[in-house]
Amino acid sequence: MTTVNNSYIRNINGLLIFILCLKIAGYFSIVEDRGINQVFKIITRVGMTGLIAFLQFKLSKFGCLPTFKYKNTLSPLLYGLYLLLGFASFSWSTDPKYSALQWIMVVESLTFVILFMRVVAMVNFYFPKKQINLVQLFVWGIFPIMIVFFIGSIAFPDLFWRGMRGGEEYRLGGYLMNPNELGMLSSIAAAMGYIHFQKTEKKVITIISMLTALAVLGMTSSRYTAIGFFLIIGILILQSDNRKLKVGMFASMAIALPFILKFVIFKDGGGVEEVMSMTGRLPFWKALLNEGIVKEPFFGYGFMRINYTDYFQGLNTYPAKMTHNTFMQVLMNLGFVGFFIAFWQLITTIRNYFKEKNSSSYGSFFIALFIPIFINSITEFGIFGETNYGILFYQFLILLFVIEIRTNWTFQEKVKFKLFKKNNPSFFPDVQIME
Repeated sequence: MTTVNNSYIRNINGLLIFILCLKIAGYFSIVEDRGINQVFKIITRVGMTGLIAFLQFKLSKFGCLPTFKYKNTLSPLLYGLYLLLGFASFSWSTDPKYSALQWIMVVESLTFVILFMRVVAMVNFYFPKKQINLVQLFVWGIFPIMIVFFIGSIAFPDLFWRGMRGGEEYRLGGYLMNPNELGMLSSIAAAMGYIHFQKTEKKVITIISMLTALAVLGMTSSRYTAIGFFLIIGILILQSDNRKLKVGMFASMAIALPFILKFVIFKDGGGVEEVMSMTGRLPFWKALLNEGIVKEPFFGYGFMRINYTDYFQGLNTYPAKMTHNTFMQVLMNLGFVGFFIAFWQLITTIRNYFKEKNSSSYGSFFIALFIPIFINSITEFGIFGETNYGILFYQFLILLFVIEIRTNWTFQEKVKFKLFKKNNPSFFPDVQIME
């Protein structure tokens, strides 16, 4: 039995932050060349999955028994059924190679999340003094990306800003990332920072991380994600017992309301009509229903395909390769059968939150992650769309209340446990073993 290396365990938190940061960065484009970007994405995404698998292997070698048990399994089982239908759709997909590529990337990210949550469960159980906090991991895992975009927006404007509407509007993102997707990430970072601020002793650096994320959010001009951030903060404050904080929130909202109306409704000369049409998306969705899904109503066009060709062109709409709505996306690519599975999968994931929020420390984490990706799902790629880190985050939520360590061990497992405790008495807690 191997003796645990103190420095290895001491640095486990930083290593997980590094892995998460690079995993998220793997969804960005680093150069305009498509080939180089593909190599970068493969190295970072698959590489981080390999590294987290190695971490679990090392913990097991140290003597941390990988005796996992799974609860609230209906949500992951339905997600597996959704992926199984996606795999079957290769046989009828209008572009099997593209469907297969997208499917493999979704399965790869799911594999990463499963391994990541297993490592977190092992560390939290066997090394209680080195408790892994997912909120903290997300704050510091996203912070370097926010710093890069904040500095880049000032130092390299040609690279980091993207011209929109024929150059009438410029939004942070460049070719590196869609501004709305970047806005979603920054709103998550700011919300996680707020949660972390309530508990951490390192107030100053946490405030800096929040302000940086909010600055990036503002520069993306992503109004729906801005609404999501304010919604998160409102829910979290209302859940608190601090009356002064609640009064301050309502006062701040009253002061900020004129600015919010200008930013959300009257942005760039738009008005209520533009907002109510979801900035022009509603006519496109109507065309998808009237002209698209009626041709393949039951099983769709294949995983991540919305038409017989690469683009869907309605009679009176713009051409597009994706639907700008994750629920419409799953309806088009897997038909009403896939939509039914995805809908109930989402419901069961939300149900897990309401079931576990009072007994788990991750209730606020769920809110801070779910609201931005759900809003993104309404207007962009979303949780059932083409591969993006929104899918990665949603997979975290699917497994958030699922994976635990089982302690009713077999005789052989008890022997391994006792050897581990004998070799590492200063690391191992007093664990109750069920006889």
